[in-house]
Amino acid sequence: MEKVILIAVNHDMPVEAFEANVAEMTELVKTAGGEVQTILTQNLSHQKFKTFIGTGKIEEAKRAVEQYDCDLAITNQDLSPSQLFELQKEIDLPVIDRSQLILDIFAGRANSKAGKIQVALAQMEYLLPRLSGQGVSLSRQAGGIGSKGPGETKLETDRRVIRRKITQLKKEITELDLHRERSRDKRKNSLTIDLGLIGYTNAGKSTLMNQLTDAKTYEKDELFATLDPLTRKCHLPNGLVVTLTDTVGFLHDLPHNLIAAFQSTLKESSDVDLLLHVVDASSPFQQLQEDTVIKLIKELDMDRIERLTIYNKKDLISTTFTPSLYPNIVISAKSDEDIKALKKVISDKVKGLLTPFSLHLDPEEYAKLRGYDSVFIQQSLEFDEDTETYILTGFAPARFIEQFGLGRKK
Repeated sequence: MEKVILIAVNHDMPVEAFEANVAEMTELVKTAGGEVQTILTQNLSHQKFKTFIGTGKIEEAKRAVEQYDCDLAITNQDLSPSQLFELQKEIDLPVIDRSQLILDIFAGRANSKAGKIQVALAQMEYLLPRLSGQGVSLSRQAGGIGSKGPGETKLETDRRVIRRKITQLKKEITELDLHRERSRDKRKNSLTIDLGLIGYTNAGKSTLMNQLTDAKTYEKDELFATLDPLTRKCHLPNGLVVTLTDTVGFLHDLPHNLIAAFQSTLKESSDVDLLLHVVDASSPFQQLQEDTVIKLIKELDMDRIERLTIYNKKDLISTTFTPSLYPNIVISAKSDEDIKALKKVISDKVKGLLTPFSLHLDPEEYAKLRGYDSVFIQQSLEFDEDTETYILTGFAPARFIEQFGLGRKK
């Protein structure tokens, strides 16, 4: 485990936001396989041009590096190539910034071919402007934390080679985007209602995914436990079978390159019928995390989708909790009773998205329709002996009604 000195500078953040930033950086380091030995903080009206921190703080950092025998310094903000170089030179220690830390974590979490390609592209685009004239800083910087950086030998030092590799990765991502677009179109034409799990990283989405479906996905109390999108069937109490998709968790100030590379992954939840926004209600920074997700929802043009907020981890809430988003439900994903209640709320919410229908069906038509009984909710069923037809009323997705012509009465 690498020993890390965390250097955090506050320019204009409110105290609570800065505390949240530092706490999150500590968790990110832990997730990456490092251990924060000490935290140096400084309030500055503007960022120091050459070294990120002031001369007094640099001397303090040197003493801390020696005292704790640190392997790496990590900053809470992104630095320019020259700032990285100068800070490394001053404290005589490898330095990475917030973006590279997050990219290294993603590199360690990506399991699918798509995830690995997206992370590799983001890493190379991040490192490209940092390859010129940095000498020894490149080998330090390219190594990252937890050996998850691209590495100097893999990157090579020829910028033209890197650019060609970036072009190739972008081509592969375009092909992946087309494949995912076809899959999304197929789902949109499907008769099944689609639900999407979204939320701040470590809010408990994977745990909920496992509780609501038979996904058996990786879950752990750490940031970015899930990177690759996963879709599974979920059986609701009203008889409907819906799909539930889990995607990468959000984070405040995600690196721009990473957001760009993961656009297709984030879009997995952009065409669903209902968003399940999972919030860690026990977090001391719950409101900041909540605001971050809402902002990203708007940026991804997903605020048009119906949304249910699930305040999770109520078993860990130590103070009075007041929800700020509606409609909502407060639960613990570890409680079977709460999961049962959640499924009922989801059922009611999904029913509100459906269109009522009433029709007469002859026995052959009725038999055909019964094959889709997990797609619609049956409200009543009668058999008219005079006309020898079934009179069926219920609720179904609009696309289901359109496909089967259920909008007309016989």
